[in-house]
Amino acid sequence: MRQAIVYFRGQRAGVLSEDAEGYVFAYDADYVASAHAHAISLTLPLSLRPYRSSVMLPFFDGLIPEGWLLDIAANSWKIDRRDRMALLLACCKDCIGAVSIRPVEGKEELR
Repeated sequence: MRQAIVYFRGQRAGVLSEDAEGYVFAYDADYVASAHAHAISLTLPLSLRPYRSSVMLPFFDGLIPEGWLLDIAANSWKIDRRDRMALLLACCKDCIGAVSIRPVEGKEELR
């Protein structure tokens, strides 16, 4: 299982996971309870209920580069263009906008 921590404006907002059944995004309970919490996307409103999909959730898939930039990323990191989680982890640490994606390092607590 691959996992990534999702940040919104530098604050940890939740965790995106990939397993044999697909993808799951879950907001952190502390983030949802925060007075400064905002949904990371209109398609992923604040909720303690996890969002599940058999394919990469469209919001996250939209963060992955396209066209010639995707070609450069896939070739540079030797990532299959169909491996959406690997591309997200490699390319989206410093996205344009308020959301960033960081791979889970070692035994980092996932809450």
